[in-house]
Amino acid sequence: MNLRTNLRTKKIARQATTCLSLAALAFGGLAGCRSHYVAADVKNSSGATVSLVEVDYPSASFGQQSLAAGASYHYRFKILGDGPTKILWTDAEHNDHTVSGPSLQEGQEGTLTVTITGDTALWSTHLRP
Repeated sequence: MNLRTNLRTKKIARQATTCLSLAALAFGGLAGCRSHYVAADVKNSSGATVSLVEVDYPSASFGQQSLAAGASYHYRFKILGDGPTKILWTDAEHNDHTVSGPSLQEGQEGTLTVTITGDTALWSTHLRP
């Protein structure tokens, strides 16, 4: 193989590598690489301020010190692992409450709404695998 053929072969190889790299980058963008998350809303429909609000989900939790009557709290999280959910809070009369919620699986995404209604809480989910 002479020098000219060798240089031409290397140039073609570089062009092919560049084309493959660009194709891989474009495919990655089209594949929609993104993180699955759950958009959670905690709503206080109890008619009074509640305190020490905590939502437990697989591998973590989130919460607020207090939530006024009629107020909402928004939080986004990623599910790592499978397991149950629950909400804990203290009402205006200083009574502690715990209400179990749905089980979640790693990789799910969508919305989760918890509405505190006095002595209980209502759960609403729109999750997909």
